[in-house]
Amino acid sequence: MATKLEEANIAPVGNAGVVDGPVSEKQGNPEPTTAQSEKQVEAGLADDKVDNAATDLGGLSLADKEKPEEASKDEKAFEAGAAAPTAPTITSSKDTVESTTGPVWPETGPDHPLTKFYDAFEALVSQAEHAEVYGITLAKSSPFHTKLILQKFLRANQNDLEKAKQQLLETLKWRKQFDPVKAVSETFDKSKFGGLGYVLEVEGVPESKNKKDIVTFNIYGAVKDKKATFGDLESFLRWRVGLMEKSVQALNLSSATNSIPDYNTGPDPYQGFQIHDYLQVSFLRQDPAVKAATSKTIEVLGRFYPETLSRKFFVNVPVVMGWVYTAVKMVVAKETAKKFTVLSYGNQLAAELGPNVPEVYGGKTGDLESVAEGMTLVDATKDEAA
Repeated sequence: MATKLEEANIAPVGNAGVVDGPVSEKQGNPEPTTAQSEKQVEAGLADDKVDNAATDLGGLSLADKEKPEEASKDEKAFEAGAAAPTAPTITSSKDTVESTTGPVWPETGPDHPLTKFYDAFEALVSQAEHAEVYGITLAKSSPFHTKLILQKFLRANQNDLEKAKQQLLETLKWRKQFDPVKAVSETFDKSKFGGLGYVLEVEGVPESKNKKDIVTFNIYGAVKDKKATFGDLESFLRWRVGLMEKSVQALNLSSATNSIPDYNTGPDPYQGFQIHDYLQVSFLRQDPAVKAATSKTIEVLGRFYPETLSRKFFVNVPVVMGWVYTAVKMVVAKETAKKFTVLSYGNQLAAELGPNVPEVYGGKTGDLESVAEGMTLVDATKDEAA
């Protein structure tokens, strides 16, 4: 509305981790150092043969925002479901007329990293031949929302301008090639992905300043056939990225009116929560296909979805495995550790996210299938028979 321990956006990279056996699920993007710490943590968990497949990047928080009086044509097209706009013709910033309507970003000095990033982003857009990120078209005609995106990349890299520029360039190139916006509207085989992922809008999250927040659920225990679900890496990745992009779209960043604080001066209000539910999942073995899918998901979501995770919850984790996560929190950066919470029982989640979560998680709403939104699924067997 918001690398390795699965996305800490560093990388859940959204959040896609998986474990052997029936799977339930457990994402984000902490600060830059977080990404490195998460990668180290993920490697450590793998050694202990704990399937960290769930650490995808997903997650974003939803602020209660008003829509600008007049959004750019590209932004309106995106909200209407149109394909991501192509990169605009780049002109000299001196010849570009900035919008004088809509929200205004707080003024920054000439030496501020955001000022320098804003002066340089057009060259990156031109080089990548793509201008859309998270539904926002980067352009001088849309200064507020362009700076909103640039600020996320700066925070993800601890205000290191060169690293932020490199990550943005890579992200723009990837979005042009992969087309995650298209993945959101694609259909997927219900037998492979049914019940695995949902996006839910929740009100009343304790301590959240947002009226509503976005929560992404990864249900690893819903996996019926690991080979079928994770064996086709391309199919799995498009499904997982599509779910991630769906939660990003739910943040409605194109209508944001509040600026994001500078790195280390306050929280980013446009991030979400991720839940990785491991009910009925075996932590004792790792399937090669699951491991490959998890690793690729962490890589993609961690690199191309910075600053999208507020907090990540690992639920229904066997008590016997609690020591593993306690150890993890001792070796990762303090700020990263704050984003992770391990709950032995699913019904403990309501104490963290409030009563407006499904009953199975201690809340008062219906099951995820009835109250949340997932990807579009089809019965492939019936289609083949027809």
